[in-house]
Amino acid sequence: MKNISKFKDEVLKEYPRMQKNDKFTFSCHPGVSCFNKCCNDVNIFLTPYDIIRLRKRLGITSTEFLDKYTILPIDENLKHPIVMLQMLPENLNCHFVDKNGCTVYEDRPWSCRMFPVGAAMPNDVEKNADFYFLINEEVCKGFENGKDWSVESWMKDQGVKDYNELGELFKEISLHEYFVKGKYIEPVKLEMFYMVCYDIDRFRVFVFESTFLKRFNVSKEQIEKMKKDDVELLKFGFKWLRFSLFGEKSLELRDDYMNKIN
Repeated sequence: MKNISKFKDEVLKEYPRMQKNDKFTFSCHPGVSCFNKCCNDVNIFLTPYDIIRLRKRLGITSTEFLDKYTILPIDENLKHPIVMLQMLPENLNCHFVDKNGCTVYEDRPWSCRMFPVGAAMPNDVEKNADFYFLINEEVCKGFENGKDWSVESWMKDQGVKDYNELGELFKEISLHEYFVKGKYIEPVKLEMFYMVCYDIDRFRVFVFESTFLKRFNVSKEQIEKMKKDDVELLKFGFKWLRFSLFGEKSLELRDDYMNKIN
């Protein structure tokens, strides 16, 4: 497993930077000699939306998915929990790949959809704008005799629109100045971050089976949406994190609750 911070530094310093209209040549299909090899011993970082899609595809809870299919990497430079897809211990293959390819292809994670394009998101400290880059590894033969793409046309073809929309909201949380500047956040609040971002079913229990909705002004319409739609619940969760972690006024306490504590 690559050191996360080391790889990030390598990308920022050494990889050629691409924008959405930049071109490359690539094709991946069963006829390529390296087919499925990119799914072996690879670091796949999961976004909140990745987990929502995958656990629904598998018909299990987010808690079950996290327990069975993920690991939490240990890196002293990490500011908050990050979830990675766990490889099979016997051969380091992805759990969801067989001889015919990806068994969860329609719901595959963002990073799998983007490959061989990577996206760099430097933080404010590094004073760099976001950019794309190619992950051109020796094992991959997809660059030989492939189809011509721009970064933008590749992303459209791979269906990353919904993933990017939720990803931008997650980015606002994960790259918040509290994390970037290394401000102290209590362990219990980091556990809240993990629950909201990755364990959506446990967050649903927290919202609907506690006194939460008695303390905050949440419209009946919003409550009904969150009951039925994981994405709506996740978006609400991001507002809750802004309130609980960073002290922002993203949620409003109910007047009757305020009267009780005053």
